Amino acid sequence: MASFRDLLSQAKSEIIEIDTAEAQQRIQSGGVLVLDVREPDEFEQGALPNVLHIPRGHLEAQIEGRATDRGQEIVVYCAGGVRSAFAAKTLKELGYTNVLSMAGGFGKWKDEGREWRQPVTLTPDQRNRYQRHLLLPEVGVEGQAKLLGAKVLMLGAGGLGSPAALYLAAAGVGTIGIVDMDDVDASNLQRQILHNMDRIGERKVESARMTIEKLNPDVKVKMYDTRLDASNIMEIMEGYDVVVDGADNFPSRYLLNDASVKLGIPVVHGSIFRFEGMVSVFHPKQGPTYRDMVPEPPPAELAPSCAEAGVLGVLPGIIGSIQALETIKVILDLGEPLIGRILSVDTTEMSFRVFKLRADPNNVVTYENRDRIEVRDLDGLCAPWLSH
Repeated sequence: MASFRDLLSQAKSEIIEIDTAEAQQRIQSGGVLVLDVREPDEFEQGALPNVLHIPRGHLEAQIEGRATDRGQEIVVYCAGGVRSAFAAKTLKELGYTNVLSMAGGFGKWKDEGREWRQPVTLTPDQRNRYQRHLLLPEVGVEGQAKLLGAKVLMLGAGGLGSPAALYLAAAGVGTIGIVDMDDVDASNLQRQILHNMDRIGERKVESARMTIEKLNPDVKVKMYDTRLDASNIMEIMEGYDVVVDGADNFPSRYLLNDASVKLGIPVVHGSIFRFEGMVSVFHPKQGPTYRDMVPEPPPAELAPSCAEAGVLGVLPGIIGSIQALETIKVILDLGEPLIGRILSVDTTEMSFRVFKLRADPNNVVTYENRDRIEVRDLDGLCAPWLSH
């Protein structure tokens, strides 16, 4: 019968071990997945930066879903180099072809004064609530902590703001600000799913707050029961990471654009009309903005509101959900947000088309000119205001 030492010796004979110095060199060169197989309580005491944490007991069940490239170089470590040796052997048996076990483990790494940090931690309740996020390597605990620390301002608690706010709250965005000055009306309930029959006649911001707080107590809701205008927009927007635009009129969109450019805050834009919708991300520091897409508002007769032209109730659910997704991508720096692109949706034929959006060379309201931008109410006009 084989002893533990026999099994360990056999495992080490089948894997490649490297010392901490070589591990650091390989990690710094890039392209390496660093895998920590210690228990959660050990991990919480300190870990290498930017690691994937899967306790050894869960390795076989979770690794294939969280490390899909079996040819990627993986440096696996534990506390002292024992569990990492067994883990490396297991990974090899699962078809991972470039696995290295770090001899001496985290204990030796830390004793030698190499870089480490205290990992972000979640409460047990949060781990349970967000467990599907935690399973995604692109999110994980650190990404979820980013969401919990993020601040998103919703412009409107209506058709677009309702699904966007619900999904952002469910995702754990820690602070959601809501700007709206309307009451809940029965005609809203065909599409504005933040509200219900019991809330008819109540202020929308208060109705939205109650719904969000019942969905996720981690979320702090800040209410702005006011008309957004030049006198308050800068103060309201300052400190937020992203703005979700659910405005339904051109003056508000130009006002939001100019303030966001001046502050350097990205705006996730959404708009709907009858059976069609569109989404784009206007990031002043990285790409085109609303004025690049719509230099001048169309005549009023060519731009009827949803109240005049109608809208299929489920459409804002689609567009608002995409806005929530794009907001999360911006917060987590995940994938390719719709910066410099316009996603157009036609639900009658269920087609999704993406168009490129380029900066307008005649647009003077840019982040580079931010110190000259004067945020003013446009009263239906579109002329940019820059100080001279």
